[in-house]
Amino acid sequence: MKSLIVMSAEDNVGNAIEDIVGGDEVSYTVGGKVHTFTAVDEIPFGFKAAVKDIPASGDIIKYKEVVGQAGRDIRAGECVHIHNVEGKRGRGDIMGEKA
Repeated sequence: MKSLIVMSAEDNVGNAIEDIVGGDEVSYTVGGKVHTFTAVDEIPFGFKAAVKDIPASGDIIKYKEVVGQAGRDIRAGECVHIHNVEGKRGRGDIMGEKA
């Protein structure tokens, strides 16, 4: 069983504390409760993994903070990185800011 760190029950991603490959069973603990999922693909040490399904344009939440948005649907167990995440900072088209 591989491990992931998730800091808050509100988070939908966690960080791999070891290399994970597709098919590995992964566990993490939040609020004293152990959760598990099966990795969909490779998640290198330190990279984020989705612990819940995240819809396209949905917020990526880590440490109870929005750190980006999903560029496409992301399944629980997938690596969350530049190939499926878009930044929101400075994006008036996303954040409702006026130019």
